[in-house]
Amino acid sequence: KKYYDALKSVHDVVKGGVKVSKSIGLVMEISEIYVDNYQRMLSDENYTPEELAAISSGYAMLIDESSDVLQDLKNVVNVTGISDAERLAIIDNAYRSLMNYRNLVRYYTGKTISVSYLRARKKNDMDRVMSLYGTANERYW
Repeated sequence: KKYYDALKSVHDVVKGGVKVSKSIGLVMEISEIYVDNYQRMLSDENYTPEELAAISSGYAMLIDESSDVLQDLKNVVNVTGISDAERLAIIDNAYRSLMNYRNLVRYYTGKTISVSYLRARKKNDMDRVMSLYGTANERYW
């Protein structure tokens, strides 16, 4: 029993470390989605400058929120005085929050691109928009 409990304890710590690493990866993925797609949107004539500013503001809010979660995660990893179980619960919650933000950024991007897609359809300019936002393998929307 002692051996099993010790093994489980090590497993939980490793699991927590893996989720911290994955959480950092999620923030990087969120940033990449923003940078890559927003750069494409800047060259898309289907958006007005005001719309591009609003899109950028929406991305900024999502990135700020995800960065706050990452900062909270950093604080909980370094803080003393809480149990491993509490620490792991906070890490799990942070990971879930970041997954939700990543999914929200993907959704936001897809909906934003769909505006251009619909406008291009009206102008019979679908090929340009489809090529602007990547090949069929690169598109996740």
